[in-house]
Amino acid sequence: MPTELATFAGGCFWCLVKPFDQLKGIEKVVSGYTGGHVVNPTYQQVCSGTTGHVEAVQITFDPAVFPYEKLVEIYWTLIDPTDPGGQFFDRGESYTTAIFYHNEEQRKIAEQSKKRLEESGKFDKPIVVKILPAKPFYPAEEYHQDYYKKNPQHYERYFIGSGRAQFIKQHWGDMNE
Repeated sequence: MPTELATFAGGCFWCLVKPFDQLKGIEKVVSGYTGGHVVNPTYQQVCSGTTGHVEAVQITFDPAVFPYEKLVEIYWTLIDPTDPGGQFFDRGESYTTAIFYHNEEQRKIAEQSKKRLEESGKFDKPIVVKILPAKPFYPAEEYHQDYYKKNPQHYERYFIGSGRAQFIKQHWGDMNE
């Protein structure tokens, strides 16, 4: 069976790579930028808030081994789905959340999953993650790729210091440690 793409924005892309990268059926996780109007933007351009892009990860996966629905369920556990202004320490448009669907089936799965999360009562505030059609995805600069492997100590300090680790533990338990 051919591979598919999944694209998720959830704040700093460094923190979205590791949880997906270590799963069977995931062939590749690329950090990058999507959703904006500038072709092949740089990190500095995206962070300036003038390109319309968000930091995101694009996952190449084998749906026969790891279905899209499971990817979406993991995604929810990596973010604060109630924060419209960014994620944790990172504020601004480029750090907002979105699920970018690549086909109608992914859109339906994402919408249903979001509805289940809303109805679960897990959060007191509305779920604000946008579900949008996929747009061109531009890989980030090489130093951002596999950041958790290249700079493990800095990655861990950031993951904890940003508030993400505590939020995940508080809302989902120890499942992502």
